[in-house]
Amino acid sequence: MAHTNGAVNGNPNTAQLEIPDPPQPPTYSLATLGVHADDPIHDYSDVAPALHVATTFRYPSDPDQLNPVDDLDIPNREPGSKVPGDAHIYSRLTAPNSSRLELLLTSLIGAPCLTYSSGLAAFHALLVYLHPKVVAIGAGYHGCHGVLAIYQKLTNCKIVDLFDEKSWDNEGEGWKLGIGDVVHLETPVNPTGRAFNIRHYAELAHKRGAVLTIDATFAPPPLQDPFKWGADYVMHSGTKYFGGHSDMLCGVIAIGKNREGWEKDYWTMFGERLHLGAVMGSLEGWLGVRSLRTFELRVMRQSQNADKIVAFIDDCMTGVDASEDGKVVKGVVAKIEHASLQRDDAAWLKKQMPNGFGPVFSISFKTAAQARRFPSKLQLFHHATSLGGVESLIEWRRMSDNTVEPELCRVSVGVEAWEDLRDDLLAGFKALTEEAK
Repeated sequence: MAHTNGAVNGNPNTAQLEIPDPPQPPTYSLATLGVHADDPIHDYSDVAPALHVATTFRYPSDPDQLNPVDDLDIPNREPGSKVPGDAHIYSRLTAPNSSRLELLLTSLIGAPCLTYSSGLAAFHALLVYLHPKVVAIGAGYHGCHGVLAIYQKLTNCKIVDLFDEKSWDNEGEGWKLGIGDVVHLETPVNPTGRAFNIRHYAELAHKRGAVLTIDATFAPPPLQDPFKWGADYVMHSGTKYFGGHSDMLCGVIAIGKNREGWEKDYWTMFGERLHLGAVMGSLEGWLGVRSLRTFELRVMRQSQNADKIVAFIDDCMTGVDASEDGKVVKGVVAKIEHASLQRDDAAWLKKQMPNGFGPVFSISFKTAAQARRFPSKLQLFHHATSLGGVESLIEWRRMSDNTVEPELCRVSVGVEAWEDLRDDLLAGFKALTEEAK
């Protein structure tokens, strides 16, 4: 099967050009989907998708084709599917670049996706839609706690400790976490990269009739599929690994198709996004599409790099590496945390993350002064916040999150040669040692 290109778009130079319709995307691997899942939206002969900057789009010139619709009318298409090129009206509703990005993300994540202007905008939209009276949440990313505090100010919702189920009920005040409420789990968690058992929290949430939302920013596919373990909604700060180049803001909400009425969930959030106004810009949508072409390559390389670097530091800490270099590392590092080191959790963790662990880990130094000074000793790691880009980053975490202990540095591993990154860290450890003499 094929569709004629020029007949659709009025280009006389390509009127007879036929573009084959691709097979169904689910038959392909993640690496192939990142390149080809948006093939059905190719209405032009461009190999590289164009950047569309328009905010508004012309109605049909034929008056007989003018069919008034309400902004919130449900379109005649499947959630997360192709948006026809002539269906765009106003960019706060849909736009060519962000719609193409959503088509790709829906295929990569395996659930219909909506994009937002940032990860926090996505989390806010999810709270607005679910409207919980009680939210269970752990430490994790402080930005989500900031959004939740604003939501609490407006709704007077209760915020309880994710890791203390006894706090989920308050008989004295007459409330409990129950139907329609939210259990929000970040895994792996910021800033340490430790992972938590999604199935366990799914069981805790669902037995109460609550919803399990997962922040999977630190372990995008193919590292983790939260829906497989009972998640109802999955959010990502697409700024990180989906973007992957430290040059775009993006948030993503994926709606689980295991939920009864998931189509209603999708279309209601689609409509609410129109009025919340937290949509991606066209440039960001275009950058996101570009980024997803190399998504699987980047994430797998970053995950493998992180595993090797963490193993090197852990060997130094545990005495497996008893060399002089190992003694230097052990002399300044107090602790290293990463999902790959959770050996007691291997029974569930290797099933939940079968293809590798997240590319973020934390190093805790013996003193806060060492943590503060360490980034300045490195050549390949930029001292900056955020994570997920092709370049390796390190952050003395107190620079942006005052809830984190001052001895901690967060490390985001990039796509460089892992040996070079290891040697750079080792040189930094040695510089700290020399400074202390």
